[in-house]
Amino acid sequence: MPSSKKPLVIITGASSGIGLATARLFSAHGHPLLLLARRLEKMQALNLPDTLALSVDVTDRAALAAAVQEGENRFGLADALINNAGVMLLGDITRQDPDQWDRMLDVNVKGVLNGVHAVAAGMVQRKRGNIINISSVAGRKTFPNHVAYVGTKFAVHGLSENLREELSAHNVRVTTIAPGAVETELLGHTTDEGIKTGYEAWKAEMGGKVLAAEDVANAIHYAYSQPDGVCVREIVLAATRQQA
Repeated sequence: MPSSKKPLVIITGASSGIGLATARLFSAHGHPLLLLARRLEKMQALNLPDTLALSVDVTDRAALAAAVQEGENRFGLADALINNAGVMLLGDITRQDPDQWDRMLDVNVKGVLNGVHAVAAGMVQRKRGNIINISSVAGRKTFPNHVAYVGTKFAVHGLSENLREELSAHNVRVTTIAPGAVETELLGHTTDEGIKTGYEAWKAEMGGKVLAAEDVANAIHYAYSQPDGVCVREIVLAATRQQA
């Protein structure tokens, strides 16, 4: 058993960006962690106490469920799932490779549902738990060259709100976190160099200031740390100079 008396927190997409920052923060608050991502080395390099890092693709439903079971066997039942894994493949809809749409739908939507499937029944049974889904401001409004990505994030917002309504009677909380632009590796997934250049120019217009991954991690921890009877339904945050 872990030395920590705090309950297990599961984080997907934990090898970089928001997931990695969130892992550090929750560990600092004494939580044992189950960290899941495809890149194992980056999670292991954190060297956090009471932490199990596993190489898992969230699109593999069976592997994700097995990983959750392994984590709970080691650290006890999960009190929170932070559904953070995601990809952002921006492109002109008339020219973008449809395989990129499939990848975003698989990771950003089905991956979230796979995570929910792995923990929701247990949380309902014990009348306790937190599911925190990382969406985006692109789940609330549109942006140029974001058609498929926006679609996936609108889906995360919709399924999260529906999930919150259904699980609220069982004392299980569901929160949507919707960040604006964040300094992470996410844009690196985009293959259109023109779009990348445009993004950097847009960022420069804001004085080069976008959110740090730690800013989003703090928002996640704020929502989680509220009393059981308080559900923070949604947090939308962005750099002060981000207008859209």
